[in-house]
Amino acid sequence: MTTIPEAAATLSWRDTVRVDDEVLDAVLSRLDETYGPRVFESRGRPVDVLIETVLSQNTSDVNSHRAFESLLARFGTLEAVAAAPVAEIEDAIRFAGLSRIKSVRIREMLERLIRENGSLELSFLAGMKLDEARAYLMSLRGVGLKTANCVLIFSLGLPALPVDTHVYRVSRRLGLIGARVSVEAAHGDLEARVRPEDRYRFHLHLIEHGRRVCHARKPACRVCILNALCPSACAA
Repeated sequence: MTTIPEAAATLSWRDTVRVDDEVLDAVLSRLDETYGPRVFESRGRPVDVLIETVLSQNTSDVNSHRAFESLLARFGTLEAVAAAPVAEIEDAIRFAGLSRIKSVRIREMLERLIRENGSLELSFLAGMKLDEARAYLMSLRGVGLKTANCVLIFSLGLPALPVDTHVYRVSRRLGLIGARVSVEAAHGDLEARVRPEDRYRFHLHLIEHGRRVCHARKPACRVCILNALCPSACAA
């Protein structure tokens, strides 16, 4: 997952764009037809998704997954990681980049979770309101909005909506958010725009479409199945 710089402005889509629900439904329908249905499947315990997502910051998914597997191979469990020397954690996650910073933060958050909850079990988040669960995760040092949303949606199936580079780019081109809306503001704006039951497939579809068609530099507009619905198609 690559980090992208935030725009200086934080305008809301409510002040800049208007996209009918019918248009959004048509976008999702066409993406369903192209990439297939997206049925929720948990990626594991919340704490596992949390640590792997922290590892993914400023690096690729391949490297972050490799670092997570290395961490478990070295220590066996995340409970053991919580008691391990920072230097050993750093060595185990070197594939992920920024390993010195991440090693400190990972042990800190694991230690805190055990201290506060008696274990690393975070299933209690599923019983909280979305904003409360998100706020709890973001109170952990090193956990930002996207990381918290990834934990909530990919582990627990809660209707959070993470915004990565692909989701941000494709959403702007489709007019779902304004051109000057920041990445941070886009999380809230898109959650307000996309129905809770659609957020999981919306996120996965836009990532897939961004990787295959709606590229950052040379989007393949002529073959894009969203061409007729996209206000940026002709100019892209």
